[in-house]
Amino acid sequence: MDLPTPSASGPTANEALSPLVRSTYKSSCLNFYLNGTKITLTSVDPEATLLDFIRSQRKLKGTKLGCGEGGCGACTVVVQDVRAGGRIEHLAINACLAPILSVEGKHVLTIEALGTAANPHPLQERIAKLHGSQCGFCTPGIVMSLYALLRNAYDPLTQHYVLSEEMVELEGALDGNLCRCTGYKPILDAAKSFVREDLGGVVFEGEKKMRIEGEDELNGNYISGAKGSGVGSCGRPGGCCKDSPTVRLPADGGSSDDTGSSSETDITEAEEIPLSGAACGTSLKTCGRDDCCQLPSGGNKAAPDAGAPKEETHFPQFNFKSYEPHTEIIFPPALRKYTKQPIFYGNEKKVWFRPTTIEQLVDLKHAYPSAKIVAGSSEVQVEVKFKHEKYAVSVYVGDIEGLKGFSIDEVKGEVIIGGNTSLTVLEKACLEGYNKMGKRAFVLEAIRKQLRYFAGRQIRNTATPAGNIVTASPISDLNPVLLASGADLTAQSKTRGVFTLPMKEFFLKYRTTALPADAIITKLTIPLPAEGAREVIKSYKQAKRKDDDIAIVTSGFRVVLDECGIVTDISLAYGGMAPKTIEAKNTMEALLGKKWFDNTVLEDAMAAMEKDFPLGFTVPGGMPTYRKTLAFSFLFRFWHEVAAELGLGTQEQQVDHEIIEEIHRGVSYGSRDNDNPYEQRVVGKQIPHLSGLKQATGEAEYIDDMPNIEGQLFGGLVLSGRAHAKLTKVDFTPALQVPGVVGYVDINDLDDERNLWGSVVKDDPFFAKGSVHSHGQPIGMIYAESAAIAQAAAQLVDVQYEELPPILTISEAIAAKSFFPYGKMLIRGKPTAEAFKDCDFVFEGVSRMGGQEHFYLETGAAAVIPRPEDGEMEVWSSTQSIMEVQELVAQVTGVPSSKIVAKVKRMGGGFGGKESKAAQLACILAVAAKKVGRPVRCMLNRDEDMMTSGQRNPFQARWKVGVSKDGMFQVLDADVYNNAGYSLDLSGAVMDRALTHIDSCYWIPHVHLRGHICKTNTHSNTAFRGFGAPQGQYISECIMTTIADSLKISVDELRWRNLYKEGELTPFLQPIEDWHVPLIITQLKAESDYDARVQQVEEFNRTHKWKKRGIALIPTKFGLSFATALHLNQAGALVHIYHDGSVLLAHGGVEMGQGLYTKMCQIAAQELNCPLDTIFTSETSSNTVANTSPTAASAGSDLNGMAIQHACQQLNARLEPYRQKYGPDATLKTLAHAAYLDRVNLTANGFYKTPTIGYKWGNYVDPLPMYFYFTQGAAISEVELDVLTGSHTVLRTDIKMDVGRSINPAIDYGQIEGAFVQGQGLFTMEETLWQQNGQLFTRGPGTYKIPGFADIPQVFNVGLLKGVKWAKLRSIQSSKGIGEPPLFLGASVLFALREAVKAARESVAVDARAMGIVQLDSPATAERLRVAVGDWIVQWAKVEAREGEKGFFVEATA
Repeated sequence: MDLPTPSASGPTANEALSPLVRSTYKSSCLNFYLNGTKITLTSVDPEATLLDFIRSQRKLKGTKLGCGEGGCGACTVVVQDVRAGGRIEHLAINACLAPILSVEGKHVLTIEALGTAANPHPLQERIAKLHGSQCGFCTPGIVMSLYALLRNAYDPLTQHYVLSEEMVELEGALDGNLCRCTGYKPILDAAKSFVREDLGGVVFEGEKKMRIEGEDELNGNYISGAKGSGVGSCGRPGGCCKDSPTVRLPADGGSSDDTGSSSETDITEAEEIPLSGAACGTSLKTCGRDDCCQLPSGGNKAAPDAGAPKEETHFPQFNFKSYEPHTEIIFPPALRKYTKQPIFYGNEKKVWFRPTTIEQLVDLKHAYPSAKIVAGSSEVQVEVKFKHEKYAVSVYVGDIEGLKGFSIDEVKGEVIIGGNTSLTVLEKACLEGYNKMGKRAFVLEAIRKQLRYFAGRQIRNTATPAGNIVTASPISDLNPVLLASGADLTAQSKTRGVFTLPMKEFFLKYRTTALPADAIITKLTIPLPAEGAREVIKSYKQAKRKDDDIAIVTSGFRVVLDECGIVTDISLAYGGMAPKTIEAKNTMEALLGKKWFDNTVLEDAMAAMEKDFPLGFTVPGGMPTYRKTLAFSFLFRFWHEVAAELGLGTQEQQVDHEIIEEIHRGVSYGSRDNDNPYEQRVVGKQIPHLSGLKQATGEAEYIDDMPNIEGQLFGGLVLSGRAHAKLTKVDFTPALQVPGVVGYVDINDLDDERNLWGSVVKDDPFFAKGSVHSHGQPIGMIYAESAAIAQAAAQLVDVQYEELPPILTISEAIAAKSFFPYGKMLIRGKPTAEAFKDCDFVFEGVSRMGGQEHFYLETGAAAVIPRPEDGEMEVWSSTQSIMEVQELVAQVTGVPSSKIVAKVKRMGGGFGGKESKAAQLACILAVAAKKVGRPVRCMLNRDEDMMTSGQRNPFQARWKVGVSKDGMFQVLDADVYNNAGYSLDLSGAVMDRALTHIDSCYWIPHVHLRGHICKTNTHSNTAFRGFGAPQGQYISECIMTTIADSLKISVDELRWRNLYKEGELTPFLQPIEDWHVPLIITQLKAESDYDARVQQVEEFNRTHKWKKRGIALIPTKFGLSFATALHLNQAGALVHIYHDGSVLLAHGGVEMGQGLYTKMCQIAAQELNCPLDTIFTSETSSNTVANTSPTAASAGSDLNGMAIQHACQQLNARLEPYRQKYGPDATLKTLAHAAYLDRVNLTANGFYKTPTIGYKWGNYVDPLPMYFYFTQGAAISEVELDVLTGSHTVLRTDIKMDVGRSINPAIDYGQIEGAFVQGQGLFTMEETLWQQNGQLFTRGPGTYKIPGFADIPQVFNVGLLKGVKWAKLRSIQSSKGIGEPPLFLGASVLFALREAVKAARESVAVDARAMGIVQLDSPATAERLRVAVGDWIVQWAKVEAREGEKGFFVEATA
């Protein structure tokens, strides 16, 4: 094999490395184990990751690609390896980042190794049955992270587990995993219940042992202590159908360093109800209980291997051992004898080396200095995948033991850290070292603190300090601490031997270091102070999210004082303040030789810091005021922390411990009100998601998991790199030269008419023609034999532009008068100009709200299969609207819709982002499939999805409100703008809903609201959970708080006074019926002890200066129905009863994690009076139910449930004679078989259309209702704000919702919690940013932050309204839609933070009155919160824009 040819001059790689290959690297074969099966690879694609290999195997699709950059955890697997002493280490890692070479000689476990839906691991079972899986796409990764925690918690010496609920939640086990659906609470509850119950409650806390009854029966295995529990048992009190006397064997064949296997455990109390026990076909053996662990999970089992088409992949296929329920898969004994050997493999484009000694690595770098060293691959793989960097020679160094280690020499006073020691190992070693040595080891605690919040656990398990250092990131967490501590790096090269590089001299400029190209870092040496020295080292970091986030500003500070408190040595090192890690030299000089904790000295330091950090308004990275504020705030905190550590406080100047304390959270907890007085035989029961077990075991199939299709090709999109430009050249020739590329499609494959699409107005081109109007707009698509080839070739297409100025924001669009036609208004009462004359007070303001990325874990995906006859196509699409996909594919292929079958089985999340936007990818693939006559499939990369799919519309409202002297609303006049992006899509309908929700829960007699749709050069924005209602209600609450503050009235009192009363009319003249918001507020306040807590918050704020709390109560009213798209308020259903009594249910609703399939099966089982496991739904398909409406608007259950009920009623009428004949207890099998023999039709087609609605815009006299009913609720959130940094935590949230009579309370609770946390992200954290040239900056989890496990309320209570009448409600089972309504309640966090900011201003602001009313644009990020305080630090740090200057980023709220 020829080695790659480098692009630079000098010897070729072949010339430089061939001698080494011949002498040292004699093996090119990879050997490892995967789920207990030995894998030997003799030919490996050097570009492939571990995830690529795993997913190439037919039965291993449970490990998902969620982001490709190690930020979401969907790809988590566990790697087992033998460590010193023979102990097995179980590391959760990101398979999307890991080179295949990194698992050489190790054992890889995927989700499939743990269990199956029939025999799940207890972790899998608990996640599924305790409602911890909704869409399920993230679930395997979360289970694997928990599994690694579990396996590492086993102590082979004591044969017990060292595991607690605190360890599950607070020590970072899950900080590398994201979930967009659940709100995290049920996942944490399930994991913590596993610790309490499956482990028998045995927990060690240091030397303290907590013993729970049943411990003696554990024998080191996590077998339920419940009597009668046996292998495979669910551990139910009283026994289970799977009980047997067998005891599971310890894992690893009884070796002392591995754990035993799992059994299923107690999940819920048994209930004697006939949910299961269908007498049809061959039933599973069950215990007859409704929630028996043997119940089917609602889907087909995977097809057997026999007859499967040959996989078209560059990896061979392997047969894997099946899961045995009696044991965990053991660590392969052969690996204990494994000896590391140097390895070399690759092709003419890229090669990998795996040296095993330092000497081999040094020789390699000497021979080829530009070889890329890879350890954790957390940065390199991102560069390769998303920045398209090419590294011809890569060297994996993770298996060089000589580069690892950690030791403390107390005599010499130094800490030595191996350059390749994993950050997880380093974190633990620092903790142990600090606990042992105390204050002398302050530096270890400073490092540990930074590492705790460095990326996610998966990355910390593989990343290394040397890698972090040489990356030379200007926002590195570690480098400031190492620089401040005076650390030295030991480097080694062939030419210089071993030499030292001081950290203070290491960073030369941006991403450039003093390390010679041929050298490596072998270790770090950190000096320790002498015993008793007065030296303090601390570290600080601020990011957008506490866990797993890159820093905005990070720092490491060290100071040495003499006995008089005079500074004798100091280092103040910062990241995020310059292109490299730097020291604040001027500030250090101002402090050196001065007395610490003297305020005049601190003032001098502040003046000096201005010279150190003269950030301009256009500084790269943006946020200049905030970054300068943080820089001094950190020093201010350090100032007090040093004084506290060294006892410098005096009576005159006391140490303020509040300044020192950062915000930390405890173990979260909360409640659900599980009593349901409306429970029926099936409906109303808390049935777990029917696919939950399959999702938790990786068996649930998503689009990209579908088996390979004979002749399939893969698509790679060619996307615009500019926001607004003319296309001067588009040349596919370079891409067509790539082996494996078959062809391409672009504008030349569609005429103008077929090229335009859109849900309302067809104004969006599938392919750009002549010009592009958004960054990421599709220009064409390459199709090739593999996804990797297609994506790589797409990058080679030569696209040239003539750039045009982009319009990016609402304000720019207003200035340019760039709008789409809209013109709708709401008018009620007097003309507003006249009504304002009667008002006691008039206020004006502007409310701004940014957008939100859907960030469903499964990106856009589709597979199109052309049929050889009649132009037919089968289209599998991850879509919420199969009808729209069907219709548009028919359009682009030129055939009737009847020849297009659109299907979806499940989606990995949708949230509105796959309502209209999914059609784009499906149609482009269809054009290619028709052109080439072969199946074409594609799953978008995360950055592609974020560039093309659109987001929640940013909004801006310019309002004027008039009130009476007691604060009663009189008149509202507003111009409301949203940012549609470059095409209209659904932005008009979003504005419709926004205008009809600006009233929120409040009566306003005189209203004039005007909507405006801004046309810009961003991606085309679209539907998102809430669909304009959260934006409208946010505007109303901004108005409400402005009035309250201006009139000095309690905002709670103001809200209460203005609440609607039953029968009053909305601005669109719909009467308020079944109005329960006042009751909900009253009950919620009482249940949460709200009034007392308000007083407690006030007292806290009175006694705390640098920590402030806020509490807010926010109501919501959400209209249910497709508001002004009347035709969408319809649904169909098809119900087949087979003669064996089994039921096949089809309807137009799509399962995206919201539990729709489960609810619909419950409705059918209730109506047909049969067990739940009789009902089966296969998929949603356009050839079973035609003309389906999108699953959106929270109307899925309402519409499809009524259609199912209609069909079942027809069937019941036909079966009634047989019920009379065979009696009320006759099974459905008996009835159906008898009816079949009598030739009775056992198929029924149900239909439903929503009655009473039909609003017409412009009818200001007597319109029909716009909404069928209103879902109502309220939330109370309490927060604590760190005034110095802008960080916050949600201390508690209480929610109460009116959902009518719930079809499934567990699913509804999951929707409430998940929507709330998604809303919390919308209003506090999730910020979309563009660069000034219009390129989207936030394109993945590294730059766009959604809430994580550590962001949810620490106390999270949810309840449902009960004991009331819904006199006017005519929905299915008198239930209410719940998917969207709770999302706005996340704003309770923003408005609680606003109260905290108000309190902070009163305490510390320079001139609170001059600053006026607190206005918090959404999202209320840490930056906005900190700057809004307006204290002396912010005033000092304020950076103003000079004439013509624009910030580095463009914000969606601009």
